[in-house]
Amino acid sequence: MDEQLRQGVAILAVAMIVAIAARQVRLPYTVGLVIVGAVIAMTAPDVGPHLTHDLIYDLILPPLLFEAALTLSWRELLRDSLPLLALAGVGTVVSAAFVTTATVTLLGWPLPSAMVFGALIAATDPVAIIAMFKDNGLKGRLRLLVESESLLNDGAAAVLFVMALAWAEGSAGQGAGDTLLTLLKIVFGGVAVGALCGGAAIIASFRTSEHLIEAALTTIAAFGSFLLAEHFHFSGVLATVTAGLMMGNLGLLREGEGGYLSLKGREFVHGFWEFAAFVANSAVFLMIGLDVATTPFESFGLPLIFAIIGITLAGRALTVYPLSALFLPSRWKVTFAEQHVLWWGGLRGALALALALSLPATLPMRDTIVVVTFGVVAFSIVVQGLTMPFLLRALGFLPK
Repeated sequence: MDEQLRQGVAILAVAMIVAIAARQVRLPYTVGLVIVGAVIAMTAPDVGPHLTHDLIYDLILPPLLFEAALTLSWRELLRDSLPLLALAGVGTVVSAAFVTTATVTLLGWPLPSAMVFGALIAATDPVAIIAMFKDNGLKGRLRLLVESESLLNDGAAAVLFVMALAWAEGSAGQGAGDTLLTLLKIVFGGVAVGALCGGAAIIASFRTSEHLIEAALTTIAAFGSFLLAEHFHFSGVLATVTAGLMMGNLGLLREGEGGYLSLKGREFVHGFWEFAAFVANSAVFLMIGLDVATTPFESFGLPLIFAIIGITLAGRALTVYPLSALFLPSRWKVTFAEQHVLWWGGLRGALALALALSLPATLPMRDTIVVVTFGVVAFSIVVQGLTMPFLLRALGFLPK
C-alpha cells in the first residue's frame, strides 16, 4: 500500500509539473504528459504503475465520462441528434467493419482477431482535443459534435467489442435473434442502470442543501452506475454517461433556484468534477507514455504499426465524410471544416487500451493487438494532438 501511494503521489507531482510547463509553451498538456512519461520510462524502466484493464475501468473512465456528460445539454444533443447518432452508431459499425476487412485482406489476420481489434479501435477518445478546446475557450457546435460523438461512440464501441469478443470465443453463435437480444440487454440495461442511479442520487439530494453531500452523491452515481452495470454485464460506459446527463441537465445546468442542487452545490460540484477529470487525465496520459516507451514495437515490426495506423485513419475518414455528406442539404449540415476536425480529432485513448488489455490470452494474436493498439494511441495523441492547433487555425476555428 505504501509503495502504491508513493507511486500515485509521484505520478501526480510529475503531471502537475508537466501541466504548468505545457501552459508556458502552449503545448497541449496531455501530449506533454505522454512525451514526458516516455522519457521517464526510457531512463528508469521500472518507475511507476502500469496501465491495466481494471485500473482504467474502475478509476479512470468513470470520472472522465461523467464529467463530460455532466456539462452536455440534452437540448443541444436533441438538436443535433441525427448526425450524432449516425456518426456514433452507424459510423462505429462502418469503421469497425472497414478495419476488420482491411486487416484480414491486407495483413492476413484471422477473422476473430480482426473483428475484435476493429471493434475496440473504433472508439474515439478525443480528450486531448477537448482539453485544448477548453484551454483556448473554444465553444459552440464544433465542440458539441466532438464531445458528444465521442461519448456516444465510446458506448457503441464497448457494446460492439463485447459482441465481437463473444463471437470470437465461440459463445455467440446462437443465431441472429439471440445476438440481438444480447445487444439490447447490454445497451438498454446500461441506460436503465444509469437512469436508476442518477435518479436515486437526485431524490436523495432533495433531502439536503449541504454542498459536500451533494458532491458525494454525484460521486456515488458516477462510480456506482458504472460498477453496477458492469456487474450485470451491461454497458458501464452508457450507464455513467446516462447518469451524468440526467444529473447535469436536472441540476448543474439549471438556472436560478430550479433543480435539485443548491446554488453553492452547483458551483462546488462543477469544480469538483473538473478537478477529478483533470487528475484522471493526468494520470492516464502519463502512464500511457510510460507504457508506450516499454512496448516492444520493434519485435512486431514498425511497418505493421504504420500500416495499422493508416488503416485506422482510413476507417475514420470512411465514417466521417460519407455520413456527414448525407446532412449537407439539411439543417443538420456538418461543414467540411467541421468534418476535417472530426476526422483528424478522432483520437484513440483510454477506452481502446482498456479493451485491448482485457483480451484473454487464448485469443489469437492477442499480444499483437495490444502492441498495435498502443501504437495507434501513441500516434493519435502525439502526432494528431500536436498538429490539431495548426489545423484549427487553418480552418478558422482559432485566431491565427
